[in-house]
Amino acid sequence: MRITGLETFPVPPRWLFLRISTDEGIVGWGEPVVEGRAHTVAAAVDELSELLVGRDPLAIEDHWQVMTKGGFYRGGPVLSSAVAGIDQALWDIAGKSYGVPVHRLFGGPVRERVRVYQWIGGDEPSDVAEAAAEQVEAGFTAVKMNGSGRLRHIDTPAELDAVVSRVAAVREVLGDERDVAVDFHGRFSTAMSRRVLPRLEPLSPLFVEEPVLPENTAKVRDLVTSTSIPIALGERLFSRWDFRDVLTSGIAVAQPDLSHAGGISEVRRIAAMAEAHDVTLAPHCPLGPLALAASLQIAFATPNFLIQEQSRGIHYNVGSDLLDYLVDPSPFRFDEGHVAAPQGPGLGVEIDEAKVREAAERGHRWRSPVWRDSDGAFVEW
Repeated sequence: MRITGLETFPVPPRWLFLRISTDEGIVGWGEPVVEGRAHTVAAAVDELSELLVGRDPLAIEDHWQVMTKGGFYRGGPVLSSAVAGIDQALWDIAGKSYGVPVHRLFGGPVRERVRVYQWIGGDEPSDVAEAAAEQVEAGFTAVKMNGSGRLRHIDTPAELDAVVSRVAAVREVLGDERDVAVDFHGRFSTAMSRRVLPRLEPLSPLFVEEPVLPENTAKVRDLVTSTSIPIALGERLFSRWDFRDVLTSGIAVAQPDLSHAGGISEVRRIAAMAEAHDVTLAPHCPLGPLALAASLQIAFATPNFLIQEQSRGIHYNVGSDLLDYLVDPSPFRFDEGHVAAPQGPGLGVEIDEAKVREAAERGHRWRSPVWRDSDGAFVEW
């Protein structure tokens, strides 16, 4: 079997799909994208295709090594995301070639179902208690919310109170049998995180996510030792080398993204490294169905897995949603806040190619918001 071509499709709301074809008719799908830079990643995929066309798609590890190390300049979100989507598609081909789900190629499932959480509140959280109640009614046992909207480097007591009040309102709705995770989204400085974390402790968040920006991960150990709340991070780390020092800092949850951190191959290695440091895995996944399908293959085969993010109904999904490009949405049927192991070959989902091609004609130009404070200065989104 030989690879005959790679095609990319920018589809709404903000995703990029990849189709890899072979001379035996087996097709693999992946999701290589940096949110807001879809066309840049598509160009990287096109360049990498020169290393793949005419080659055996089942030589996945060799392809990964060459794609990531065959250039003098390595790493970074664009290249790692291009590799990630290609890697997903190659594993999809492998599973289809052998007639089994990808997780079967890793030794089979280690659990019967995977817990998922639902997003509430949006970028500038509001009405979170009502939204949490809706998700409880829908059967979810965990939700995640942003801790704040726009935030200054050192903000007012009123803003601190607002963060705590929002989480407290959600905790009251959820009770003690369900979980709330709080995403700081890199909006909190180290000083602000140190202020608010102790005040959140009585509310027992499942974890606090990205309490500082990735360039400030040297500060993470200080935060870990200052609070009993589990600290999670990793959506903006792209390799096992990026995670190496962070895993020794005392974090509780690693959050590599299957569409950013080198794909299925590399996230498996990150998960194994995390297990050796008593760190659990919660793959980051606010993206589309292929990213989620790849994440679930990891989740079912990873002993130290915690919980899975998914994007159904997330505030970014304007115009299209998680299930819109699937022939059969049943692999993503959520029952009591869990999803069963995918049984289909490869990634376990079937993409509606005609719908993808039609959507790609419209495309998208999604960009990350640029936020400014009341004085006009840039603040983190």
